[in-house]
Amino acid sequence: MTAYLESSGARIAYDVDGSGEPVLMVHAGIANRTMWDGQVAALKDAYRVIRHDTRGFGETETDAVSFSNRADIAAVLDHLGERSAHVVGLSRGGQIALDFAIEFPDRVDSLTVAAGGVGGFAPPAGSDAETFAEADRLEEAKDWERLADWEADFWVEGPGQARGRVDLAIRAMVHDWILSNYRAEEEGGQPIVLDPPAGERLANLRAPLLVMYGTFDEPGTSDAMRHLAASVPGARIEVFEGSAHMLNLEQPERFNRVLREFLDANGQS
Repeated sequence: MTAYLESSGARIAYDVDGSGEPVLMVHAGIANRTMWDGQVAALKDAYRVIRHDTRGFGETETDAVSFSNRADIAAVLDHLGERSAHVVGLSRGGQIALDFAIEFPDRVDSLTVAAGGVGGFAPPAGSDAETFAEADRLEEAKDWERLADWEADFWVEGPGQARGRVDLAIRAMVHDWILSNYRAEEEGGQPIVLDPPAGERLANLRAPLLVMYGTFDEPGTSDAMRHLAASVPGARIEVFEGSAHMLNLEQPERFNRVLREFLDANGQS
């Protein structure tokens, strides 16, 4: 059942399922908290799974204020009486999760970053600006339908992959999330970035780390994930052959198995 937290100019929508050690999940920038439905089903027998819509997405509402996504996570945990949690993020959510682990190291029992970014890291094989020129043009024109098509092709199918490579129902679901986010045209607010960025502070990361990425993802993401794993001693890296950006939707059984194994191995009990 969805609940709401009033915090720092926002009404944050969140769900809690199951009981046990807390796992907090941060959604991708092309989705909302419902993208984790399959993971909630796989974890709630042994974990307290917490997920929220970040500002500007899903059912969360926010005033046009400066805010910290990291502070919002801390506020959700405080509200639920949790000192710390296993933190999981994918895509934009992965970068937020990583930033949270660096700013609040004592609040992260383990960290999972899937197909995410690393603030301040410039990948040598990063995507050329021309790749996103069409998306930028469509956004400027507020052509939300065509922009949602472009993003669904790029992030779900993978750059250069044919439409239909991924189950059409998955593509349609992500397309609807993207379109809904754009159509809302929420002013949102101004996120406060981590400074110095995570890329300059990876040596300070203390939580056990799991990194995942797909071989059909865009090159910048893959480079960032390899860099993250190589920069943190003891990090576990899982490469999803033949998968693009939305790993948890495209290969849910493997994603759930790997995540569950990692959580179980790094639990407090």
